[in-house]
Amino acid sequence: MSQVETVRGPVNAEALGTTYMHEHIFTMSADMQINYPDEWGDEEVRIADAVEKLTALANSGVTTIVDPTVVGLGRYIPRIARIAELVPELNIVVATGCYTYNDVPFFFHHRGPALNEALGMDLPDPMVDLFIGDIRDGIAGTGVKAGMLKCAIDTPGLTRGVERVMRAVAKAHVATGTPITVHTHPETRQGLVAARVLAEEGVAPSRVVLGHSGDSTDLEHLTDLASQGFWLGMDRFGINLATTFEARADTVVSMCERGFAQSMVLSHDASCYIDWIDPNMMPMLPDWHYLHLMNDVIPYLKDHGVTEEHLHTMLVENPRKILTGN
Repeated sequence: MSQVETVRGPVNAEALGTTYMHEHIFTMSADMQINYPDEWGDEEVRIADAVEKLTALANSGVTTIVDPTVVGLGRYIPRIARIAELVPELNIVVATGCYTYNDVPFFFHHRGPALNEALGMDLPDPMVDLFIGDIRDGIAGTGVKAGMLKCAIDTPGLTRGVERVMRAVAKAHVATGTPITVHTHPETRQGLVAARVLAEEGVAPSRVVLGHSGDSTDLEHLTDLASQGFWLGMDRFGINLATTFEARADTVVSMCERGFAQSMVLSHDASCYIDWIDPNMMPMLPDWHYLHLMNDVIPYLKDHGVTEEHLHTMLVENPRKILTGN
């Protein structure tokens, strides 16, 4: 039986159960938090708040979450490992990779490919070995192994930094078989760009989740991506600023009607704490929390023709296939 790496160690694929494929625990700007820690406040308070929210998530019937928090998003695995021990009912799959819309972190500016043009050399990208190490050996000496790879492309498009990370993620996938999730910007169809680059590196569409596909209501575009074999992340339920609850949910309904329940996964892209957003804005997003799917979205989907079989496919079968490759 296939196994999947979680924070507490490998689990049998059949034990994953209902899985949300894109939920963060903490999304932070690491340098800011280190140098200006007042907003973060008390560590124990933050831990207790996360344990409470994740326990409520587990009690709602969710067994597993994938937390795609990587370099650039404030990943700190010792804290996540502590929380995982305090919420034993929930499996947490963590990720490796790098999150940027533009340039690579300065750490990589004068390493590997960045030196090739200047020195006339053909140096490998050190990112690849770092990502592979996180998958095979564990992250930062914790023993916690990544079960997902993560990269991003947004409105700036395929910048040199974005392409470098994407190709490093692809190479790590080819070496390990670990699935990839890509932050995309559907309005500008950046998923098509990611698809091309990943294909050039030998990545099959069936190993790629195109994240935030649910930001789009363009059914023809989504149908095209799903028909190519990509997984569609309908994973921002509760973020209803540029769109609406109904638009997000109706898109899932329509894609199920078209026969693509087998191509979608569901999530919120929520966090217990995120420092990207002024706390004064959070009241504008009252549904952006871990319980929105179970409390509001799924009842709406059922009322509009989505079946229990569809839901089982999107919440249980598809995540298992993504995380195991079969």
